[in-house]
Amino acid sequence: MRTHVRHADADGSLRLAMTAATQLSLADAIAEHVNDGDTVALEGFTHLIPFAAGHEIIRQGRRGLTVVRMTPDVIYDQMIGMGCVERMVFSYGGNPGVGSLHRMRDAVENDWPQPLELVEHSHAGLANAYVAGASRLPFGTLRGYAGTDLEDGGAVAFVECPFTGQRVSAVRAINPDVTVIHAQHADRGGNVMLWGLSGVQKEAVLAADRAIVTVEELVDTLEPRPHAVVLPSWVVTAVCHAPNGAWPSYAHDYSKRDNRFYAEWDRIARDRERFRAWIDEHVMAAGGDTVSVGGEA
Repeated sequence: MRTHVRHADADGSLRLAMTAATQLSLADAIAEHVNDGDTVALEGFTHLIPFAAGHEIIRQGRRGLTVVRMTPDVIYDQMIGMGCVERMVFSYGGNPGVGSLHRMRDAVENDWPQPLELVEHSHAGLANAYVAGASRLPFGTLRGYAGTDLEDGGAVAFVECPFTGQRVSAVRAINPDVTVIHAQHADRGGNVMLWGLSGVQKEAVLAADRAIVTVEELVDTLEPRPHAVVLPSWVVTAVCHAPNGAWPSYAHDYSKRDNRFYAEWDRIARDRERFRAWIDEHVMAAGGDTVSVGGEA
């Protein structure tokens, strides 16, 4: 648990205990903080998707994971195809701009390499679940889900507002064991800054018990930027220097999205043997070298 913790001293006064982020290699961070059976959120929206961390989870052979993500795309397709995942909580699943996630479909339709349980939300519902988790509340509320089958699965219920009597939706809070994100900068004190398109990275980090952040660059100080998100060191468990760690997505101001790869993935993932061959060559044998996988940042 890496949050502000207040302890009472013998005289009754409060002191603040703060655990600073630790700079680790990506392999060490995953080994130490991601366990079999954990609930893991790898968040990023369009860019800053933590592919390098997902590949390290695959290399270390994690099993029985519940994975959470607003928009699971190719990285979860890869983790599912390699048998890491037994349950996925999500609000959209697809290869952006291309089509289906074929390893996900194979798991759902044919139990290959193992059965996959799905818990589906609306975008608004899952965002509210993260906000509730970050606020350490048991659930979030919104208007939604009524008239759909998304309420099935135990993550959504309907409650009566105690003030107006209106019927509203309650969505169970999401509190991952560990959240993993990618960002552009971390300073020497373990504070993190990301900018550009942002999704629910901040909420996902605040909702989690542990947080791993891979970054493009370690800097002496974080320079203010418009609309940037800053995560202080006491909400971050580990910082890992992983240049190009978002490939084939991108990191604003550092790299470009590899649109060709997303199109190629559709062909790779359709065939089990071709999929495994790609993983063996580009993930299992890559040893965490994100540049060798992703090319130039």
